[in-house]
Amino acid sequence: MRSEFLPFSTPTIEDAEINEVVDSLRSGWITTGPKVKRFEDAFKAYVGAPFAVPLSSATAGLHLVLLALGIKEGDEIITTPMTFASTVSIPILCGAKPVLVDIEPGTLNIDATKIREKVTERTRAIIPVHFAGQSCDMDPIFKLAKEFGLTVIEDAAHAAGTEYKGARIGSFPSISIFSFHPNKNMTTGEGGMVCAGDETLAEEVSLLKFHGMSREAWKRFAASGSPNYDIMMPGYKYNMMDIQAAIGIHQLPKLDGFIDRRREIAEFYNREFADVPELALPAYAPYEQRHAWHLYTPLVRIEHLKLDRDGFMAELKKQNIGTGLHYKAVHHHAWYRENLPQPAGSLPNADYASDRILSLPLFPKMTDGDARDVVAAVKDVIAKNRK
Repeated sequence: MRSEFLPFSTPTIEDAEINEVVDSLRSGWITTGPKVKRFEDAFKAYVGAPFAVPLSSATAGLHLVLLALGIKEGDEIITTPMTFASTVSIPILCGAKPVLVDIEPGTLNIDATKIREKVTERTRAIIPVHFAGQSCDMDPIFKLAKEFGLTVIEDAAHAAGTEYKGARIGSFPSISIFSFHPNKNMTTGEGGMVCAGDETLAEEVSLLKFHGMSREAWKRFAASGSPNYDIMMPGYKYNMMDIQAAIGIHQLPKLDGFIDRRREIAEFYNREFADVPELALPAYAPYEQRHAWHLYTPLVRIEHLKLDRDGFMAELKKQNIGTGLHYKAVHHHAWYRENLPQPAGSLPNADYASDRILSLPLFPKMTDGDARDVVAAVKDVIAKNRK
């Protein structure tokens, strides 16, 4: 057994990021400033987006996008139950009703073939979530959206660096929202980015993020700026800080390398667990895509074991192996069970995954020895708990 605890994730922060943050602190320019603009331009170029707006979080991004789209009471938004709560809670806070569509059993992405049956005259948008860093099948989603006049808002929180049929997520004529939380493939500490092809929408999101001030309002305290300003609309306080962008400026050039290392570890897990029938391994989508491997999420076939998923995670913790839970299906949480009840048996794949899923350690700083320790611990727990 390992002598030290291995977390399921930890960010790769190196001297370049630290030095850039220190430079920001010493400069006196801590909040939104020139480094945020540098990071915005670099990320926009990386994903191939015409417009990008940096924000304090991906959740803030979804909120502002829905406001900019005019989402209101009575509107419906189609999405997946296998996601973090914000994908569903933000539409609710805007007055809309989330409509859940079941997932594919292998990729755990929204099943694009089942979306049509959930479209009504009140449907305004579809929010596909690129689960664990693997792209949803976007062509049929875009086709359906065009047919019914719907907006596609890609929840790309897991998908920095993900590609679909040769194109990066963020480059499509939709809206994509990225997260830079510490457990994501790259981080800014906390932070997010809205990428879009619609200049008007991007401008409105940009205005809403900082009290309705003009896009370049941060310059008013610079030597070239003016302290005078105007408010174009009521807004929020969702701006990214230079301290955050200072990290992202140096994380972004490393992102492809981070993904390569994540893929190596994920493929090692796949090989080592291929002959373990008690695990259902993550499946690759059949279309051309680049999996960013934000998470490695096998399903524990608890029907073959003496313990449930939570017990499995507890046993791994005893062996100093950390795990994550991404995710318990949204409709399994207490508030949503009561306020967004689903007909029994209507989301069978999500129900099955929700009770069995866990996230094994996966991050660039992991050594081969760390990965071997994970495999050994998983196999040991299974061996000791087979029925």
